[in-house]
Amino acid sequence: MSESSEIAVVLPAALHARPAGEVVRAAAAFTATVEIRVGERSAPARSALRLMSLNAPAGTTVTVHADGDDAPGAAEAVAEVLRTAD
Repeated sequence: MSESSEIAVVLPAALHARPAGEVVRAAAAFTATVEIRVGERSAPARSALRLMSLNAPAGTTVTVHADGDDAPGAAEAVAEVLRTAD
């Protein structure tokens, strides 16, 4: 059975092109499926365009959800990128 991990992060900056690209690179390093959720909306962490379509401004709380064998590490890596985005 695969693992699941979920982490809430308050964005210090809007989820625009540069941080979205960094999220994609972080997620690509893992086999887990990673998703970013903003309220009822969600986007795969491996799609910069879908991440930007979430229209998440600075101060928004997002949830990083990961499923797979390396889910905890994937969720933490993506959350760290989001915590330090500018």
